[in-house]
Amino acid sequence: MKTLIRGAAIFLALWVMGSVPARAQGFIAPLVGFDFGGDATCPAIRDCTNKTLNVGVALGSMNALLGFEGEFAYARNFFGEAPGLSSSVVSAMGNVLLAPHIGPMRPYALTGLGLMKTHVDLSASSLLSADHNSLAWDTGGGLIVNVAPHVAVRGDVRYFHAFSDLTVGPLALQNVKLDFGRAAGGLVFSF
Repeated sequence: MKTLIRGAAIFLALWVMGSVPARAQGFIAPLVGFDFGGDATCPAIRDCTNKTLNVGVALGSMNALLGFEGEFAYARNFFGEAPGLSSSVVSAMGNVLLAPHIGPMRPYALTGLGLMKTHVDLSASSLLSADHNSLAWDTGGGLIVNVAPHVAVRGDVRYFHAFSDLTVGPLALQNVKLDFGRAAGGLVFSF
């Protein structure tokens, strides 16, 4: 059943990508944000003093209603800061966007699939170091507002969730799937 669902999701993504007409406008969108909720060190989007910085870039194209983007993001010290601890999460996601043009604004919703890579180093001498790769999905929404002919500002909130249990070194943590939210903003340069 899982294989059928994954196959249907991949088919739908390819079908939507193939239906974007040649008049689609390409874009590049650098982003800066912070992670919250789930496994992030910040428990909620509001009133958090221990924010984990997340930086990245999205590349894609959109027509008058639909779009596709590939996004790469990196969060350093994802699991917090402590002596002898370093950690990071890298996400690489492919997303389908529903983004209607309403004057100078484009509210959008998105969903997609991709990979998340976690890295945890629990000692200064790297005696216990672990990397874990997982298939993941994301969903979210936001707003793009044009400020010049080929420049816009963008803000969104996304939720990321891994399909497989997190592994730290030789330990497989049962029923612990990495998940977190991200609030981000940035510029959009269209071409």
